[in-house]
Amino acid sequence: MFDIQKVRADFPILSQKVNGKPLVYFDNGATSQKPQIVIDAIVDYYSKYNANIHRGVHTLSQLATDAYEEARLKIQKHFNAKQNYEIILTSGTTESINLVANGFASILQKNDEIIVSALEHHSNIVPWQMLCEQTGAILKVIPMDIHGELIMSEYDKLLSDKTKLVFCNHISNALGTLNPIEYIIKKAHEVGAAVLIDGAQACPHLKPDVQALDVDFYVTSAHKMCGPTGVGMLYGKEEWLRKLPPYKGGGEMIATVTFEKTTYADLPHKFEAGTPNICGGIAFGAAIDYMNAIGFDAIAKQEKELLEYGTKRLQEIDDLTIYGPEDLNRKASVISFNVDGIHPYDIGTIIDKLGIAVRTGHHCAQPIMDFFKIPGTIRASFAFYNTKEEIDIFVEAVKRAITMLS
Repeated sequence: MFDIQKVRADFPILSQKVNGKPLVYFDNGATSQKPQIVIDAIVDYYSKYNANIHRGVHTLSQLATDAYEEARLKIQKHFNAKQNYEIILTSGTTESINLVANGFASILQKNDEIIVSALEHHSNIVPWQMLCEQTGAILKVIPMDIHGELIMSEYDKLLSDKTKLVFCNHISNALGTLNPIEYIIKKAHEVGAAVLIDGAQACPHLKPDVQALDVDFYVTSAHKMCGPTGVGMLYGKEEWLRKLPPYKGGGEMIATVTFEKTTYADLPHKFEAGTPNICGGIAFGAAIDYMNAIGFDAIAKQEKELLEYGTKRLQEIDDLTIYGPEDLNRKASVISFNVDGIHPYDIGTIIDKLGIAVRTGHHCAQPIMDFFKIPGTIRASFAFYNTKEEIDIFVEAVKRAITMLS
């Protein structure tokens, strides 16, 4: 049984007030809140066994190393990676993407082609533009339609034997669009191209199976899925991780060092230079345990109900436009909208005074906003710990803001 009040009690921040009002937190697309079990994992590390990992023979170092590597195994199991060393722990999605882009700098040649979707976060656009500038490769874009969905027939036309890499988000952060990544991966592989999927917005809502997807690279951040900031992961197929050169040089990623030559450590340490975010990695494992204990079927059911209810309530408001797929089965629990004649920032500012946290702006997805010819949107992104009662409070606050600004 999914007991929403019991779940909410796991999150200390949800009981506080903001501007004198009970907090309604609808900015989960930016970062999720943290359950007590994750907070405890961070405190326990620093208060009981704080030490560096992989290097010391003393007891605390061994305890920390074991906890960190246990977290890697939890992540491997969660995403169904074939090997634990196919999980590279990074600072988050952005670093994971940059790691792969850096590696392909030694693989791509002039006039090779790489494909990105029109729905990407800037983190999955800018590194590839930099890569093209460095290598002379050509960046091509899968276009989107007015419903915020990718046009697969155009994607098919872009693919050729020149295509070396395709990258796409699993779910759009700005619109909530659930992309057909199975098709995207399959078609890319038919022309010999590798595929990177940005799962930052998908992993809070569903449980990807990287082997079933047959994806070459899959990246995500812990803080989107009830974990801490500053830690995330890159999954990469072993054959690709062995091909790519190290991203950063330093301690831990070496096998031997002389002033004449350095040899590199084996996977995963080849890509994990320096002291990592140890407590973050451990807490990432705790967050995965927590979400799996609730169950992703239960999470999906709760969030689908919130999306349907929130969409219905907002559609009651005159002159309000919702962006993204009309079919709610093709999107995550994100509602991105505007009210005619009112800047999204103004509504966001007023409802903040009523204790409601939403995101306003371009959501690091300026090409999407340019497509719709708008400066940005108001984005309400729901998590499994949100309620219909909170949506009611939110909708009434939006109505109040419209009245004040009209």
